[in-house]
Parts: sequence; structure tokens; C-alpha cells
Amino acid sequence: MKFEQSLKRIDEIIAALEKDDVSLEDSLKYYKEGTKLISNCRSELKKAELLVTVNNEEIE
Repeated sequence: MKFEQSLKRIDEIIAALEKDDVSLEDSLKYYKEGTKLISNCRSELKKAELLVTVNNEEIE
């Protein structure tokens, strides 16, 4: 899943969890999915940061 798609899905999960009628079981499923997505996003951001750092070093 692409970074932007992951962010959109995280927003959807947050909206679902904010509803009053979410069961505990569903909440746990959303939590598990959300933590995986957040981890993937962090990883992608670290890769992008490294790429920017390397490119900046090459310019200097």
C-alpha cells in the first residue's frame, strides 16, 4: 500500500473508532491494522529522509 493510501486508511480507522457503536473485537482489529499502517508509514518516511540527506550531501 502506498504512503498516501495508508494515511487515508488510518483516517478511516480513526473515524470508525470514534463511533459509539464499535465492538471491542472490531476496535482491536482496527487497532492492529492501524499500528501496522503507522509502522509502515514511519518506515517510508525514514527512507525518504535518508534519500533527502544523501541527495543534500551530494550537492555539497
